[in-house]
Amino acid sequence: MFCSWLSYVDRQILAVLSPMILAETAMNAQTYSTVVSAFSITYMLGNPIWGSVLDRIGLRTGMMVAVGIWSIASASHALMYGFFGFAAARAVLGFGEGATFPGGLRAAMDSLPPHRQSRGMALAYSGGSLGAILTPVIVVPIAVTFGWRAAFLLTGVLGLVWLAVWYRVARPPFLPAAPHRTSRIIWPNLGERRFWALVASYGLGASAIGPILYLAPLYLNRVLLLSQTDLGKVLWIPPLGWEIGYFFWGWVADRFAAEDPRPVRIFTLLSVLALPLGLVTRTSSPAIALVFFFWAMFVAAGFLVLSLRAGARSYPREQTALVAGIGAGAWSALVAVLLPLLGGWFDAQRYAETFALVSLLPAVGVVLWIVLTQASASRTGSAP
Repeated sequence: MFCSWLSYVDRQILAVLSPMILAETAMNAQTYSTVVSAFSITYMLGNPIWGSVLDRIGLRTGMMVAVGIWSIASASHALMYGFFGFAAARAVLGFGEGATFPGGLRAAMDSLPPHRQSRGMALAYSGGSLGAILTPVIVVPIAVTFGWRAAFLLTGVLGLVWLAVWYRVARPPFLPAAPHRTSRIIWPNLGERRFWALVASYGLGASAIGPILYLAPLYLNRVLLLSQTDLGKVLWIPPLGWEIGYFFWGWVADRFAAEDPRPVRIFTLLSVLALPLGLVTRTSSPAIALVFFFWAMFVAAGFLVLSLRAGARSYPREQTALVAGIGAGAWSALVAVLLPLLGGWFDAQRYAETFALVSLLPAVGVVLWIVLTQASASRTGSAP
């Protein structure tokens, strides 16, 4: 949990401070979105790579290397002045952070019995939403007082703290002495239906997280006229829905889908619950807009938990980290493609189209997931 918390502090700080950084560096929303896409592309690649590596060499060593890489990259943002520097720093950060959720899922599946694994997964992943909640509270006062570069230096210090704690606790009884490991590094098979089912349910289902994290601060600033200081007081609200959603949907998955390889009804419900985000531009109230963002993040957490629960059942246990890598990599690939488009729409003030598109993507993902898993189940007579 502390690891995923750190990863979201390090990735979210750019979004939280984006009004201040864009004003100083003269980048526009589309350029800023391209910088974010640099992170997303390497994060997309890093997730399955780290998933495979962690399945092979184990969590202790693999996570030490990954967090070391991304902490250096995060702190290096303090030295950057324009597009190319920020893009390079974000790219290295994204690759290192690709280990975050494969490590979290692997720890939950190795350490807990089946009837508690979804909640364990929620706990491991919830650090990300908690990081998104606390980042504005922590970094905005530092940036306002000492400048935004000092806030990035803080992230390097936090990384050193994590490495010291991990060195002490990443051993029995906290982690099993002999975890399930692959005999060799295994890469994703793009020809399998189970691969594309996981891509659809995770990547498209949880797609709202990216635009809300990276573009909602600009929307609140430009359209609803919240200042950088105001943003520091309210940006914790949307990811709070994400945090609550992890534990609520983790309980739902353990209670109603622990042995169900195809939780169609829950996925369908989630796709319907994702639609209200398309109405956010109908209000001029910052408070109501924040409620819409909160709700969308709450629903997206359900897609994450259900997708990983179903995906973990469809792959061998020794490939658990790979499952998380495929899911997070799919989400990142979507963000890499989507954000430059949405950034351009933001510059053109096409906010209604932006949020309408984001609200519909989960339904597309669920339809694809149903088709892919139904075809596989019909052919094999079992879970995909």
